[in-house]
Amino acid sequence: METTLTMGTDEELVGQVLDGNTAVFELLMRRYNQRLYRIIRSILRDDTEAEDVLQDAYVRAFEHLRQMADRARFAGWLTRIAMNEAFARIRLRQRFQPLPEVEGQEETSMTLEQNPSSSPEREAARGEIRRLLESAIDHLPQPYRTVIMMRDVEELSTDETAECLQISPANVKVRLHRAHALLRRELWDQAGAVSPSAFDFPATRCNRVVAAVLARLEGIVSA
Repeated sequence: METTLTMGTDEELVGQVLDGNTAVFELLMRRYNQRLYRIIRSILRDDTEAEDVLQDAYVRAFEHLRQMADRARFAGWLTRIAMNEAFARIRLRQRFQPLPEVEGQEETSMTLEQNPSSSPEREAARGEIRRLLESAIDHLPQPYRTVIMMRDVEELSTDETAECLQISPANVKVRLHRAHALLRRELWDQAGAVSPSAFDFPATRCNRVVAAVLARLEGIVSA
């Protein structure tokens, strides 16, 4: 799997992988590691298990890459694989309960204000707020945790979220509205610019996942 890594669109990188430049798959992993980790963790609520499932999702995606109908829609396809792997893990725990689909409520805005001022005290306070925010999200029912993670933390559009969850945009709005209603609004008000850094995916974790998946792919490629 020794080759030169190049940048490009998802469609271009997938094409390179399918043409035999399998090391390029590392770029795709690094591109989506944080997003997928956050979404998987929103389902499992466990850091270590989320990392394990993330690795499994990448291996499954690699093995089925040729079966993907539209290379330009790789991100949604990969996200659904990751979610399916997470839900499979939940089913093993016998704790997964699907949310009934409902219509008719509007999506509310949760845009968080950026505050340019900073100090050690402020950073410490933000760290505590982030911890409280993560805890509050963790206590939401799984479908609400996931839609919060996709829309407010990863900032996916309503349409992108709907595609990943395989529900209508209207239902995305309903879930998001209800998720917001379950969280204390004052907690979000205090959170400031913290939301995009919640459930951080540090470089050490990114490198660990990439190394583990590449080691597993070596066996697949050489088989």
